[in-house]
Amino acid sequence: MSNHTAPPTLGIFLKRLRAQRGWTLREMSEASGIPVSTLSKVEHDRLTLTYDKLQRLGERLGLRMSELFAEEDGDASSPLAVTARRSIGGIANAVHVETPNYDYYYLSTELRRKRMIPVVAKIRAKSLEEFGSLVRHAGEELVYVLKGRVIVHTEYYDPVTLEEGQSIYLDSNMGHAYLVAEGCEEAETLGVMSSEDELMPELLTIHDEQTKGTL
Repeated sequence: MSNHTAPPTLGIFLKRLRAQRGWTLREMSEASGIPVSTLSKVEHDRLTLTYDKLQRLGERLGLRMSELFAEEDGDASSPLAVTARRSIGGIANAVHVETPNYDYYYLSTELRRKRMIPVVAKIRAKSLEEFGSLVRHAGEELVYVLKGRVIVHTEYYDPVTLEEGQSIYLDSNMGHAYLVAEGCEEAETLGVMSSEDELMPELLTIHDEQTKGTL
């Protein structure tokens, strides 16, 4: 018998949350404002949710995004109770969120109330016109290029090109965008974003305009 554990998905987390609250799909739909058909497809891993819908879900259910993506173990009422946490994982058990510009793979989502958000991103956008408005959010971030070449545009500096093995550290409230450099179809980065405040909800809203009109 295989000991392989299936990686978590947004559908798994939604099913667990609905079971915890004793809701039917219709009751979840009424509480979240997301159609029953959409929720059903998400729970069966046939569809994911865009940033604006994830934000709406969290806000209407009164949840931080880190709590929405949290495993069942642990006491959510004790934010400082754990002093020796650890999390081991990778892409296979990351939470995948897709946007027009990036594929995000959020790591260590079972840890609640963490101040660092680790994420592997696969970057596709090749121009600022394609990317849209520069992104701004609270905190700081470090981005390290794993594969390909990345052009980093920032509000106050000239664009810089990062090769594999190079990184950039920046204040996240400065407008910024990560693009694929010429000659690359896709680039892959490892990023860590940090803030004293709960950061996940803000990260899940920054591309609302880019994802309007998509499921």
